[in-house]
Amino acid sequence: MTSTLELSPITESKAAVDIDAPEWFQTLQNLAWEKFQNTPAPTRKNETWRFGDLKQLNLDNFVSAAELDAGDIDLELNGLEEASAQFIFANDATVHAETDLPEGVICLPLEDALQTHGDLIHQHLLKSEVKLGSEKYAALHAANLSNGLFVYVPKGIEVEKPIEAYHIVAGDNATIFPHTLIITEDNAKVSVVDYFISAASKGDTEDTQLVLAMNDLISTAGSQLNYLTVQNVNLSSKVIQIGSTIVDRDARAKSFVLNVGAAWARNESYCTLAGKGAHSDMLSLNIPTGEQLYDQRTFQHHASPHTYSDLLYKNALYGKTKTTFSGLIAVDEKAHFTDAYQTCRNLLMEDTTEANSMPGLQINADQVKCSHGSTASAISNDEIFYLQARGITPKNARQLIARGFCVQVIERLENDALQNLVINYLDEKFATVV
Repeated sequence: MTSTLELSPITESKAAVDIDAPEWFQTLQNLAWEKFQNTPAPTRKNETWRFGDLKQLNLDNFVSAAELDAGDIDLELNGLEEASAQFIFANDATVHAETDLPEGVICLPLEDALQTHGDLIHQHLLKSEVKLGSEKYAALHAANLSNGLFVYVPKGIEVEKPIEAYHIVAGDNATIFPHTLIITEDNAKVSVVDYFISAASKGDTEDTQLVLAMNDLISTAGSQLNYLTVQNVNLSSKVIQIGSTIVDRDARAKSFVLNVGAAWARNESYCTLAGKGAHSDMLSLNIPTGEQLYDQRTFQHHASPHTYSDLLYKNALYGKTKTTFSGLIAVDEKAHFTDAYQTCRNLLMEDTTEANSMPGLQINADQVKCSHGSTASAISNDEIFYLQARGITPKNARQLIARGFCVQVIERLENDALQNLVINYLDEKFATVV
């Protein structure tokens, strides 16, 4: 399926849908467009937007991204040395696809998978309700959805090397709507990396762009699903990323969000532990500089007994940056013996930064172990003095401390290739800090 993208405001008309798209998909998009039009924009009265910058939600100047000529963009990819599959999407069109996967694994651009595996996609695509504040923008995404990544791993299959997908946006005021759908059947295993990247038009370096991305992650019984997002769009652009994860019996899902780019980024992550023995790790590392704004909302939903979740978000803030974190652990009735943790740590590298954290608990079961906490602190002069006494300059000393602050989150990836990937992006980011 190839969408006909017209240069019209995304708030006024949705992208055209190819006539070959399944009927259910066309119906989904039409209903989503109606919902977008009928859903009011968030206001300051909405708790899910507390401390949020509502001015960022003015999207009237953004248009659907135009079809690209590869020769019209400048781009350098910074990814894994080895991957089981690599996909490159430019303005939501597939420009490269290369796979070396075990037999039975389905890994396709979503536009192709809709034609060949429509029934399977229909079971899982956009089935989870958006509850963390961006309902209106999730509907806008669904109404304009044309492509993305689809991964299906059958029972008992392990994909050793990660799968990676680059989602590139190019053009001034251009918008892309990438979607990632991953399904791991019983006792399967896979790791997937999504990159969100700006490509500068030749002669321009700071086009204003919008990435409105969503993902559906389904980890069935005994499977292991690892999902890493690298957000590195340019510093004039905006990102809204909305994620839903469902973890079944004895399955394990690990999600990691790395934010280094964008003028403003909003991440919403909703994880449902749906089966006994389900395990979720929710991780994030954010290095805002200049005047970047990062807004993150999470929900750990324990719907079954004997489930475990652990959230660790860390922010190292420079300049006049601001971060907002709001997270809730919710334990349903009869979800006894829940074990849940939620931690947000903020390292204030300068006095001009601002970190807002709002952790919370909602417990409706017995015999649970739940805790949450948040800290915000600056580097002490004693730490800087200690390193200076060993011949390290104050600037390098501060960077060493910031890097050490990040290590705890990176180690939780438990994969050398993915850890090195994150470290490479951190090195690039820290190199820009004056």
